[in-house]
Amino acid sequence: MSPAVESFWQALAAHGERPALQEGECRLSYRQLLDEVDVRAGYLRRAAVRRLALDLDNGIEWALWDLAALRAGVVCVPLPGFFSAEQQRHVLDSAGVDTLIAADLSRHTGLGFEPLAGQVAQRRPARVAELPAGTLKITYTSGTTGRPKGVCLDADLQLRVASSLWQSCGPSGIERHLCVLPLAVLLENVAGLHAQLLGGALVELAPMARVGLEGASRFDLPRFLETLRRSRPSSLILLPQLLLAWVTALESGQPLADSLRFVAVGGGRVAPQLLERAEALGLPVFEGYGLSECASVVCLNSPGQRRIGSVGRPLPHLELRLADDGEVEVRGARMLGYLGEPAPRGDWLGTGDLGHFEDEFLVLRGRKKHQFVTAFGRNVNPEWVEAELLQQAPIAQAWLYGEALPANVAVLQPRSAGIDDEALAQAVARVNAGLPDYARVHRWLRAEQPFGVANGLATANGRLCRAALLEHYRTAIERVLSTPVP
Repeated sequence: MSPAVESFWQALAAHGERPALQEGECRLSYRQLLDEVDVRAGYLRRAAVRRLALDLDNGIEWALWDLAALRAGVVCVPLPGFFSAEQQRHVLDSAGVDTLIAADLSRHTGLGFEPLAGQVAQRRPARVAELPAGTLKITYTSGTTGRPKGVCLDADLQLRVASSLWQSCGPSGIERHLCVLPLAVLLENVAGLHAQLLGGALVELAPMARVGLEGASRFDLPRFLETLRRSRPSSLILLPQLLLAWVTALESGQPLADSLRFVAVGGGRVAPQLLERAEALGLPVFEGYGLSECASVVCLNSPGQRRIGSVGRPLPHLELRLADDGEVEVRGARMLGYLGEPAPRGDWLGTGDLGHFEDEFLVLRGRKKHQFVTAFGRNVNPEWVEAELLQQAPIAQAWLYGEALPANVAVLQPRSAGIDDEALAQAVARVNAGLPDYARVHRWLRAEQPFGVANGLATANGRLCRAALLEHYRTAIERVLSTPVP
């Protein structure tokens, strides 16, 4: 057992009878939590579980099974509910999952799983990919392509991140953390659940719909506000779009919960103007930055060390530097490798993000590749979606954009002038039917003219000039997003 893992269990035991987890009227103390974890860990050992997938909504059971896998040394594979059925199948098969715990096992029929007891099913997977030594969690990226990558992590790194986070936010006086994001997302799993338990806070859990977040891009603001009123949490983790909706509601007169001490926001670009609006309202909002390959958070603003416009200072367990081209590189916090790919070489991990430092605060200025991050924190590779659109007969050219936006917008050039908007709409609907909701074309507009060399919107070999397209269509995109959906 690594020192970080041993310290984690010792810390939980030291919290004794303090409340640890709550879901509705059900509450477990830290002592009861450890007892329940030991029972489930024993079950996993007796059932000879090697790789466990969790397909559960946020709740106490998710937390207990996640911790039981850690206790038993079983590889845990969270299954994001916002993945498409095809992506979920890819996760189960590529990770070689032999045991599945699901709220609805019927959603996974045809994959060879046989019910074992209650919500548990087992199978003998057709292939079992070899994992890097020490892997105890495989977290899948949110799907920049149709086949998201599995990031292999050991327990030591996850818990070192949790410890660093508690050092940064714990002094704010956090006593009650409300999980708003899915626990299947590493950010809430590590920065929410593990970090807060390490510090002895009460972690409140509720089904996602009850909190107000459904899928990857649907947010029920009134339900979220009601949950805040009832729960009175000390801390939250939010995505930029959720913060924007909340700030707008507060500016219109909604009351501010005076219990809040630390609201972390990350998972995508946060406009400095939004953070300034939050500050003016008295919201204790702190922007951070991270990536799955580093077990979530890498930098974080904190009380006394905060600069709006930056993503904060590096956490104490790692180092950052800038490559010659400005790419942010990390040392001391890296994955064991991508599932099915050679182990990474060298001490420094390239993030793909470009940035610079201002008085030790990291300021990001974009990505090296075309991938964008929506306002709901989901990574999307536009080339994936564009390729799907171009499979449709009515569409000759397609460009997708969604950086920091609440909806993905496509600009479509039809194959002929005779193709009407209805034909384009039907083509978009056919493509959307096979995509997860975060990657779908939520709004679209007809191109003014073909993308080509003459207008600077494409190269001679047909490659899109994305910066030029954004400059040309920025106003049209803003207009279509401000227009109510019919």
